[in-house]
Amino acid sequence: MSTLTLVTGNKTYSSWSLRPWLLLKHLGVEFHEISVPLHAPDATGQITRYSPSGRVPVLLDGNQVIWESLAIGEYLAERYPTVWPAEAHRRALARSAANEMHAGFTALREELPFNCRTRRSGVMPSHVAQAEIGRIVALWKTCRQTVHGEEGPWLFGCFTCADAMFAPVALRFHTYGVALPEEAKIYVDTVRQDHHVQTWIQAACAETAAIPEEERGKPVGENDAM
Repeated sequence: MSTLTLVTGNKTYSSWSLRPWLLLKHLGVEFHEISVPLHAPDATGQITRYSPSGRVPVLLDGNQVIWESLAIGEYLAERYPTVWPAEAHRRALARSAANEMHAGFTALREELPFNCRTRRSGVMPSHVAQAEIGRIVALWKTCRQTVHGEEGPWLFGCFTCADAMFAPVALRFHTYGVALPEEAKIYVDTVRQDHHVQTWIQAACAETAAIPEEERGKPVGENDAM
C-alpha cells in the first residue's frame, strides 16, 4: 500500500469524514490529510478533483480512489484484520450495525446535525428521531453483550470499524444533551475521552468558519464540547 491520502471536510461539521479518519488513527496507519472547507464557494469543485461522488470523505491509495466511509473501512479491512472483530459472529454483528448506521437514522441526522465544536440547547427531537435514538441505544447494548470480562470499553471490546461508524452519533448525543440510559452514557464518554477524538474536537474548536444551517439551537459553551 502506498502512502494514503484522506480527503475530509470541516472537522466541526463533517461526521462522515470523522469515521475513516478515526479508524486510520486507531489502526496506527500514517496518512496525508487534505481538508476542504465545506462552506467555501468552490467546495464542490475542490472535492470533485478527488472524489467522483463529489462528497467527502475519499481515500486515495496511489491510483485507487475509494469513497464512502464504510467502503473505506472495508478497503482497509483487506489489509488490517483488526478493522472488524476477529470472531465470525461478532464480525457479522459489527458489519450489520455499521451498515445500519451508515444507511439509516435520517431523522436524527436532519434534526441533530453534527456539530462537535459546541454543546447546543433548545433542540427537541421529534418522535421519529426519538425512536431512532432508542434503536441506536439498543444496538449498542446488543454489541456490548458480546463483550466479556476486561476486553475493553468499545462496542466489541477493542476499537473496530463499528465504533468509527457510531462515534459521530455519540458526539451528537453529547452536543444536544440527549437523555440516555447509563450504559449508553458510558459509551458516549468512552468516545468523547478517546485521545484521537479529542484531537479532532480540538481542531474543530480552532476552526472559525460557520455553516448557519448546521448551528441548531443555542450554544451552551465551546469548552463544554471537550
